[in-house]
Amino acid sequence: MEPVTHFLTGACLGRSGFNRKTAYATLAMTLAAEAPDLDVLWGFHGPVAGFEHHRGITHTLVFAPVIALVTTGFVWLVHRWRKKPPAIAPRWFLIWLFALIADLSHLLLDFTNNYGIRPFFPFDAHWHAWSIVFIFDPEIFLALLLALVMPWIFGLTDREIGARKKPFRGRGWAIAALSFVVIWWGIRNAEHAHAMEMVRNGDLTSEPVLRVAAEPHMADPFAWHALMETQDYYQTAEVGTLHNRVQTDAYSNRIYKPPVTAAVAAAKQSYLGRVYLDWSSWPLTQDMGDEMAPGVTEDPQPGWHTVEFRDLRFADGGVRSSDTEKADRRAPLSAWTYVGAGNEIEGMFMSGREQK
Repeated sequence: MEPVTHFLTGACLGRSGFNRKTAYATLAMTLAAEAPDLDVLWGFHGPVAGFEHHRGITHTLVFAPVIALVTTGFVWLVHRWRKKPPAIAPRWFLIWLFALIADLSHLLLDFTNNYGIRPFFPFDAHWHAWSIVFIFDPEIFLALLLALVMPWIFGLTDREIGARKKPFRGRGWAIAALSFVVIWWGIRNAEHAHAMEMVRNGDLTSEPVLRVAAEPHMADPFAWHALMETQDYYQTAEVGTLHNRVQTDAYSNRIYKPPVTAAVAAAKQSYLGRVYLDWSSWPLTQDMGDEMAPGVTEDPQPGWHTVEFRDLRFADGGVRSSDTEKADRRAPLSAWTYVGAGNEIEGMFMSGREQK
């Protein structure tokens, strides 16, 4: 999930009752819930390096205790810096344990979306994704945000009427928000299973289907972007589980598998190609000829080929689109490699940045 949702989850976990057990519980859980995303620092080594290490070792079960320990150490420094002792004595083992729980919440949240994680890395490099929510889910975000804002608003009201300040305010709101998240996952999971069943039983292709997937839309739990792979092409469809509707077209929603040219073969063996294809479960690699990659200002040299990598899971960007081709061309998480006339790699680009 995006960072703010992780922060909000950690804060709600702390307020759900953990903050009654030891000082700094909410602080530790809020920080630990987002700490795995420190892997973004790899981006300073270039966009492909950042992509390679995103949701890498910091998003694994084996590294979770280390993340919790680092968070505990930071909280200890905060404790040493403070002049006024906290109302409750800090219990450092509990702080570490609660930080570990918050770190695991990060892994769980990231597992629920369609980007995925590798929780068993480095022993198993396989990506796992539940694919029931998008990377940003507005319903989850709003529920968690309200759980933290509403107690503060009621606290202002209490101060205006001179009411006595309540310790550990917001526990009920936090528990309600976390319960909503679990219920929301259950709804999303049921609709995801329904969408998969509709696609499998829909007879939507003229060739036997090798595999199918249903990718979530950002806000609507009844809307899914379906993918079907056959021997020769990919078929996409928009599935509405509320009214049992499947919209697809043999022309506009069909993507034939592009030929593997010499440039494509070279691009797949590049640093970018290896990293991208290791992550992507629905890759589409295409020789775009002399077309310029987005964000690149210099024209390619004569004889160069631009090879595009994209993942069909994100072709619609998580939102509805009536123009499939336009949505595909603006697909997020795409990458481009320039291959020279001799099939040498001349440049690698992601997000408008070049990997040096």
